[in-house]
Amino acid sequence: MPKQDLNAAVAANSVGVNVSRAVGPALGGIMVAQIGITAPFWFNAFSNAAVIGALFWWHSPRGRDQRLPVERFFSSIRTGFRYARYKPQLRATLIRAVSFFLFASAYWALLALVTRTQIAGGPDLYGYLLGAIGASAVGGGLALPWLKGKLGANRLVAVGTLGTAVAMLLFGLARDAVTALLASLIAGVSWIAVIAVLNVSAQLALPEWVRGRGLAIFVTTFFGALSLGSAIWGQLAGLTGLPPALFVAAAGAIATIPLTWHWKLQTAAGMDLTSSMHWPTPVLSHDIEQDRGPVLVTVEYRIRSQDREAFYRRWKSRQRAAPRRRLSVGRLRG
Repeated sequence: MPKQDLNAAVAANSVGVNVSRAVGPALGGIMVAQIGITAPFWFNAFSNAAVIGALFWWHSPRGRDQRLPVERFFSSIRTGFRYARYKPQLRATLIRAVSFFLFASAYWALLALVTRTQIAGGPDLYGYLLGAIGASAVGGGLALPWLKGKLGANRLVAVGTLGTAVAMLLFGLARDAVTALLASLIAGVSWIAVIAVLNVSAQLALPEWVRGRGLAIFVTTFFGALSLGSAIWGQLAGLTGLPPALFVAAAGAIATIPLTWHWKLQTAAGMDLTSSMHWPTPVLSHDIEQDRGPVLVTVEYRIRSQDREAFYRRWKSRQRAAPRRRLSVGRLRG
């Protein structure tokens, strides 16, 4: 998507996901109550046949002519990790993602137990609560462009994190379905606000040539934090009980707001990651056939020994003065 449409596109995609999240759990709860625990799993397994058929039928649009050979698998993965490691804007997004999902995973991991042990509800109530989270997220997704325009990316994530903490406090206090339903509504709109902004920030921090790998790292971070957090909060709930675990998660989520405020999210303001294409045609030491590869292009800067310290001081000063400046990356030799 063009950059000017990226926020709306991510919001639309999130609305589509959460429409399913709103309807599916409620249907699943009804099926469990009326048919049995295995019914939703069989139904979901067969429903994927349509998705598989669509993937076989769909053909990606032909892109521009690419004359370079395809990258090798493992070397391309290493390139993606190296880019994520040394790209400050992407690192900031990943840090904010870990800090949110690690604590927000608490209510996803413990909601079934809250429904059964605190409210004495069954699978139908659990489905309704999940459906309420999805429905609230749909409403939040529709309002997301307006909210982001009013608050900005960083403040919107902070508000969403605060809303998630409030939802976990309510889940910890819930002893009836109404309180749990209110918590679900707050959790849904908070979830969509944070995840959509983080998704856009990750995409804007990545140039086209590494966007797929960078987004894969973002998604891996997302699910990794959810998995690790779920294990932590499950263990803590087993030791202390459900309410204390949810209260600790809420306090941790609130604490991340000031602790991670230094790492700013990307809004594409003043940042252009498209290739400048200003360099001249390279002079090759020998002819390379079109089907040979992979090709590694290196740029070497040879610095005289007596100028090395002065060069490093000047280089560091330029980095501090213009952290967003697009600099050539190469190999330095003294």
